[in-house]
Order: sequence, then structure tokens, then C-alpha cells
Amino acid sequence: MDPSLLPDLERFSMQVTVYFAPSDLPKFWEAFKPIFDVVVNEPKIVYFEVFEDPAEPGKVSWIENWDGSPKWFMTEFMPSRMEYYKPYLEATEPLFVKPREFSIKKRVGLPYVVQKEGNLK
Repeated sequence: MDPSLLPDLERFSMQVTVYFAPSDLPKFWEAFKPIFDVVVNEPKIVYFEVFEDPAEPGKVSWIENWDGSPKWFMTEFMPSRMEYYKPYLEATEPLFVKPREFSIKKRVGLPYVVQKEGNLK
């Protein structure tokens, strides 16, 4: 994506959806867990949660909230981390049954954000 087309935000939420044949989900989870573990330890990641769509088996989505701009993410963060993303991408992209979808959202923040202990169960 052309960085000049990215929204000018100090922080952002990225929402990603990928589609697999349900039989390929174990391969996805096996490839995803190592990169998830690395990303959640990045200093600027503030939230990361993954979802499955019960109405559409094989559809997996996640939300990443970052304390950095989309431009920083695309021009500095991603290029400097491609070596650890590479095994995940090589293992999962051939399994896609539809193109990956992603969108960048402006985080509204307080007072419209809450995290309760029950969410972590």
C-alpha cells in the first residue's frame, strides 16, 4: 500500500481477515502462533485478539491496536520485521481461498474503550 494513502493517525487499529478451507485451519494455527507470540511482545502493540466466524468455518479475523501511525507501521515496522513474518506468510498465503482483507481504523479511545477481566477468559 502506498504510504501516502494511509490515514494520518497517531495510533490505529488494524482489522485483518483471512479465509481458509476448514481442513487447513490446523496448518494456519501452527504457523500463526509463533508470529502471534512475537508480535504481542512488540513495544507498540497494545491489543491483539483473534476471532473465528462460527457462521463461516475457515474465516479467521483479528484486531491489532498499535501505538504508532499507519505510516510508521508500513514504512518502518513491517520492513524491519519481514524476516520473522516470512515463515508465517509462506505457510499461510498458499492456503488462502479468498484474498486477505484488512482495514485501518481510527481508535476513538476514552471514554469509549473498556477492558474487563471477563474478556480474558
